[in-house]
Amino acid sequence: MKYYSLNKKAPITTFENAVVKGLAPDKGLYFPEKITPLPQSFFDNIDNLSHSEIAFEAIKQFVSPELPEAELKRIVEDTLSFDFPIKKLTEHISTLELFHGPTMAFKDVGARFMARCLGYFNKDNTNEVTVLVATSGDTGGAVANGFLGVKGVNVVILYPSGKVSDIQEKQLTTLGKNIRALEVNGVFDDCQDMVKRAFLDEELTSKMQLTSANSINVARWLPQMFYFFFAYKQLHNSHKDIVFSVPSGNFGNICAGMMAQQFGLPIKHFIAANNANNVVTEFLQTQKYNPKPSVQTISNAMDVGNPSNFIRIQEIYNQDFNELKNNLTSYSYTDEETCEALKEMYNDYNYVADPHGAVGYLGCKDYLKTNPNAHCVFLETAHPTKFLDVVEDVIKENIELPPQILSVMDKKKKATKISSYEELKRFLLK
Repeated sequence: MKYYSLNKKAPITTFENAVVKGLAPDKGLYFPEKITPLPQSFFDNIDNLSHSEIAFEAIKQFVSPELPEAELKRIVEDTLSFDFPIKKLTEHISTLELFHGPTMAFKDVGARFMARCLGYFNKDNTNEVTVLVATSGDTGGAVANGFLGVKGVNVVILYPSGKVSDIQEKQLTTLGKNIRALEVNGVFDDCQDMVKRAFLDEELTSKMQLTSANSINVARWLPQMFYFFFAYKQLHNSHKDIVFSVPSGNFGNICAGMMAQQFGLPIKHFIAANNANNVVTEFLQTQKYNPKPSVQTISNAMDVGNPSNFIRIQEIYNQDFNELKNNLTSYSYTDEETCEALKEMYNDYNYVADPHGAVGYLGCKDYLKTNPNAHCVFLETAHPTKFLDVVEDVIKENIELPPQILSVMDKKKKATKISSYEELKRFLLK
């Protein structure tokens, strides 16, 4: 598969180069040259396929020929070493739990897949690669865990000071080895802007090989298709008109679901569930795309004022607003509404969600008001203990900490504080 830049001013390139470079030289995100739908026989036979077999068939066209089939099978098996259960709340609402991996967030899938791809591409290379990543919450921990100890790869994570949860901070600042954390005096958008600036800094890139592990990287973004297939496998015999409500920040997750739909996966509709950072909700109402500074909320992984992956979504729909609007609905919710949803799920269904899942649940409820025959699946993107203070305060119960969380609680945080791009550059060059 070849990849092109969405800015259309850079050479066509390979999967390997797109992974290693992260961004194209013209600052654009990479996008695959073509998408070939899977044969109907794949969907007819999906009940007989394992998670790894489904994922292998879904991703192989995007990574061939750089990843040999045997290597791809090994990477997929290694990536998907945990479960993706569906929990039913009502006749019309289910949740797909994506938090059963090592850092208890949906980003474990993309981070583990990308780490293993980069490890394979770097196995005979004496040059080191520096993975530079901005996080609004869960990306940092997932990337840190996925890349821990990978040969020839150093990881530098930028996160906004005071704007990630205590557990999220522990997960990205306590591992050591090849993982280093930078605590940025600012918001997530400041972290993301510094990362993008570093990629375009020729003085920096002439001295070191930089790549990104945010969902701008194709190897982080594309594997998120997998669990939409897994959900379909669990639901298609009992439900038609399957709709996904995706808590959306940088829009990589919902964009990957749309790629799965392009493959022929029978998804009826998508809901982008936003918090107060609602640039896409407003775009679908006005046709005007106006990025703005991010606002801090209790669903912090979605505190993004200029979602990077929305340009990929527009490419999928050929820049056709009406085509996009036919397949995507978006709602925006306040922190107060999010807390009410957390309380409702706990009191009515004995289900403990995290704030991001609660926003997704609200998206389902609103969509079903006008589409009562749909079966709406909201993505539960992180374990509720990652947002312990918020969730326990709302449901008035203590939540038992799972082993993945307990393992980092007593570790010592190690992070370097920075306030400017110049400080980042000095840190990378020292």
